[in-house]
Amino acid sequence: MAKKEKKDMSEKTITPMKVGVVGTGMICRIYIENIAKRFSVVELAAVADRNIDKAKEVADQYGVRACTVDELMADPEIEIILNLTPPSVHYEIMKRALEAGKHVYTEKTFTMNIIEAQELIMLAEEKNLMIGSAPDTFFASWVQNARRIIDSGRLGRITSFAMVGNRDNDKMLPAMRYLNRPGGGLIHDYVCYYLTVLINLLGPVAKVSADIKAPYQRHIDNFPPSQTKGEIVETPNESQVYSILEMESGVTGTLAINCDSCFFDQTYFAIYGNKGILYLACPDWFNGEISIYENNTDYANSDKPQRKLIEDPYAFKTNSRGVGLADMVWAKIEGREPRVSGERCLHVLEIEERMFESDQNDGKKCVVASTCTRSLPLAVPTDTEESALRTC
Repeated sequence: MAKKEKKDMSEKTITPMKVGVVGTGMICRIYIENIAKRFSVVELAAVADRNIDKAKEVADQYGVRACTVDELMADPEIEIILNLTPPSVHYEIMKRALEAGKHVYTEKTFTMNIIEAQELIMLAEEKNLMIGSAPDTFFASWVQNARRIIDSGRLGRITSFAMVGNRDNDKMLPAMRYLNRPGGGLIHDYVCYYLTVLINLLGPVAKVSADIKAPYQRHIDNFPPSQTKGEIVETPNESQVYSILEMESGVTGTLAINCDSCFFDQTYFAIYGNKGILYLACPDWFNGEISIYENNTDYANSDKPQRKLIEDPYAFKTNSRGVGLADMVWAKIEGREPRVSGERCLHVLEIEERMFESDQNDGKKCVVASTCTRSLPLAVPTDTEESALRTC
């Protein structure tokens, strides 16, 4: 891969931060493509995997070197680790990175529990390092546009919200076996998208109750390319969640996700205000549109409510995974808190843990002890997408 040149931005000479990738699973290529082509402040330097042959395959494709995890951690030129390993080893890899003096950004879920997350955040603070986690889909153009509409007061007083989504585990679980392992259930793998977008729009969650179900513990492998087609696959993780969330602001809303449904998410996501209702896209997607139904006194046409599409001037309309990593580097340059801060990651993780706690206690409402601030909104880009991340 050609080395990126220093670029003059806001009268500052920016040297790209060198990134080492750990993990070469299916998600790695979109991250690497975006590092290579979309963000000037990061530069792919090396790829590591416990399977060195897989590391070499990916590294050769992108013109960088392959190495072991030990070699990556020991390399003084690597400044930030992009951790794309399975959730069960996130804590181990992130701790090693921080102890090696490197910033770290990880794929979801942040860690397997909040005790691990708190330890890592404290370690990062002690070493003056940055730590962050996916999902970063709240950078999506439609989410930032929704944030602008909400903050403008166009919806009036926010009174409630509703989030409904679906997946098809009959197709997904046999094909994507990691979904059947610890950290791969509906809550950590998918609900995190909805929660992350929600708190960036409406702020932190104060209380939560939930009913969580895992009705189908086995699936038949019907995935056409599979070498185990026709075999029974153990699928123990939760696949349905029905939850009530009360925000610190006092606004209450609902979340209902059913993964025992159809393929291609048919999301219903609405934020209700006394002046209008905002209809949003799927929080798992960067691409999407938003529309508004505005309250009025046109009683003659009240039986024909009209939703209006809202013009979208923001960046990140296509799959931009890795934008959170780039924002961390810009945060370092600008001396600000990353939008993908450890504080936000911990808060999402604790909401998920309180969902499990509530389910185990017959739906009892549970208090979420952590909190977070809403991330800084993005700017409308001036010349490149990346300019949207900058605050100065």
